[in-house]
Amino acid sequence: MSALWSLLVDALTTHLVSPFLVLVHLDRLAGDPREIAGALLIAAAQVLVIALVFRPLESLAPAEEWPDRRLTRIDRTYTLLMLLGLNPLFAYLVLTPLANAFGGTDAAGDATSGLAAWVPWFQQHPLALFLVYYVIYDFAYYWMHRVQHWIPWWWALHSMHHSQRQMSCWTNDRGSYVDGFLQSMVLATVGLVIGVEPEQFALLMFIGELAQNFSHANVRFGFGRVFDKLFVDPRFHRLHHMVVDARRPRLHNCNYGQVLSVWDVLFGTALYGEPARPTGVGDPVVDADNGRGVVAMQWGAFRRFWGALWTPAGWRPGDVAFGPDYVPVSTRDMDLHSFEREPDAA
Repeated sequence: MSALWSLLVDALTTHLVSPFLVLVHLDRLAGDPREIAGALLIAAAQVLVIALVFRPLESLAPAEEWPDRRLTRIDRTYTLLMLLGLNPLFAYLVLTPLANAFGGTDAAGDATSGLAAWVPWFQQHPLALFLVYYVIYDFAYYWMHRVQHWIPWWWALHSMHHSQRQMSCWTNDRGSYVDGFLQSMVLATVGLVIGVEPEQFALLMFIGELAQNFSHANVRFGFGRVFDKLFVDPRFHRLHHMVVDARRPRLHNCNYGQVLSVWDVLFGTALYGEPARPTGVGDPVVDADNGRGVVAMQWGAFRRFWGALWTPAGWRPGDVAFGPDYVPVSTRDMDLHSFEREPDAA
């Protein structure tokens, strides 16, 4: 198996990765091209897990029954674009040059900055170091995710991810590319500060991605009453994507964790015990993302972002909807019953 893996990595490096790096003049900065090839193969394996494991589970035990899956098709496109293109490109063409510029190791290969330098014991225990890296990474993601919902101009971008009425195992990578860039830079900064190597950062991203692909799956089961207090499962995360409830308008402000639900439990944002609810958003300006293509969706999210960025309301924390001029309006000033959809609207 290892011989086959090495053969595949060598072939991909020779015929795709190395020529591309030379073409964009990053062959001296982007690190070992074999690592990039390996990351692409891992991403391809991840797509296969989604398609061959998570997708069949949705047919066997769906949380919601849909007459068709037409709205999920665009999310599959986003997943392929992200996993096979944008994630590896960011990790190795942006993060690696930054890591090389700052310099994280000395001539002997020992860490000179970050967690491994602060606690030398970790240099002899790489698995423990990686687990600590992941806990810190996931903690940073939790708080960043709360800010994505809290600040209107960031919600203007992130809302595109939440607009999906048919949330499925492909939905995780549905999102504004501006939002994705901001998110990646926040997490990459955390990674650089604590000393994560580029290939480790890529692995952190892939683990998080695969776990989130499962947590977005349209399935009605979870991890049980013990493990769902530690890890995010599909039932837990589906409540995060619920359409606003006019009778309990703050109910959807919950369950922000990426992989570890323990942060929601510790910081009071965990919601358990609610039945599965329809997903999506009530705001018709954001809901209009459904049925659009990739370019139109990206443009719509950017117009919301631009309309919010230059107004005081765009910086005032709280739940908002968007007017026809894309300026955010606090939902406290609205009748949320007007946002309710008919059961067959999906």
